[in-house]
Amino acid sequence: MSDNNTTAESTDPPQRFTRKEILTLISMASVNFGSMICYSILGPFFPTEAVKKGASQTVVGLIFGCYAVSNLIGSLVLGKYIVQIGAKFMLIAGLFVSSCCTIIFGFLDRAPAGPIFISLCFVVRSLDAVGFGAAMTSAFAITAKIFPNNVATVMGSLEIFTGLGLILGPPLGGWLYQSFGYEVPFLSLGCLLLIMVPFNIYVLPSIEAVPSKDSFFRLLTHVKTILVCYVIFTLSAGLGFLDATLSLFAINRFGLSTGYVGLIMLGLSLPYCLASPLMGYFTDKYPATRVAFLVTGGITATIGFCLLGPAPFLHIQSQLWLVVVMLGLIGFSLGMSAIPTFPEIITCAYEIGFEEGLSTLGMVSGLFGAVWCTGMFYGPIVGGIIVQHLSFEWAATVQGALIFYVNTHLIEHSVLRHFSSDERTPLL
Repeated sequence: MSDNNTTAESTDPPQRFTRKEILTLISMASVNFGSMICYSILGPFFPTEAVKKGASQTVVGLIFGCYAVSNLIGSLVLGKYIVQIGAKFMLIAGLFVSSCCTIIFGFLDRAPAGPIFISLCFVVRSLDAVGFGAAMTSAFAITAKIFPNNVATVMGSLEIFTGLGLILGPPLGGWLYQSFGYEVPFLSLGCLLLIMVPFNIYVLPSIEAVPSKDSFFRLLTHVKTILVCYVIFTLSAGLGFLDATLSLFAINRFGLSTGYVGLIMLGLSLPYCLASPLMGYFTDKYPATRVAFLVTGGITATIGFCLLGPAPFLHIQSQLWLVVVMLGLIGFSLGMSAIPTFPEIITCAYEIGFEEGLSTLGMVSGLFGAVWCTGMFYGPIVGGIIVQHLSFEWAATVQGALIFYVNTHLIEHSVLRHFSSDERTPLL
């Protein structure tokens, strides 16, 4: 593979997937779906159970937040040493740890209320996050290694399974909790994830690689890499903000039940799932359009967040149909902005001289996961503070402003780079 493959438009005729590629796709799809469905089952019922066991609302928030922090640290460390550990072993070990932690979490209701229960929640949730981070970091790196010329297309297609996990997790977890109690949601879905361990041992190919001496710090010396990371941060912060605040806003403003709130959230997830494969295919076929997609998606998301409330200075009355439409717009814009970011960071790494191989892909994957987790930690906390002291309308507007800010810098960087390349081009 040469650098031109990542910067020039693809002209090769489409080829059939090999057996190795098909097995990799099946493996990655199972990892994305299983990990996300286990991650998302807590939302409907765990906060209530935790409060019964003596945890305050603040502590419940910290239990959720520690997941993002542990995932962040794990993604950076494991991404750096993916070659030494082994990509396949890291993914399988991550799945095993995450599945065991999910099962153990189902027995925590038997722990004594108070500090013991709270401490166990932090420990198990943090270990689960490290396992999840290991699996996803390895999955991203393996995907980029097996499909070097179709990274965005494959990742966009796999996001369908990520979205399905996030969509099915809360209602399935809530139904199992109401029907069978606290333990069954964790035991059933934890066992589902555990079954994927021997499955992935069988189907996932082994990848040999040589360790690299490059570092995250060198990767972040590239201005464009920092800007793309900021895009990733704003995307995950926006999702985290909506997860933490949208349900209460919809219930208080429109008097909706929790069931209807879940249906409203589909307006965010479904457009993202549908848009991701299309955006991935297009940005792989025309790599030069990635920045344009980032900017267009950012502008679209800015409009969506500003009209979601809507922004108080617009003097528009909040209506349910407007919320649903804007969620759909935000979901579609996330597909436009999120899918091109991973291959764009890979391109940036190669531009500054990183070696092509699993070691670089592991570092890029770890950086992506760490930045994403930072946004997921920042979004609910800062968004919740703004909602508490001002309003949901202002919090959504601030989120839109963050996205708009990074887009202005992306446009500025692209224009300056275009003019500087023109100046270096000889006239004759």
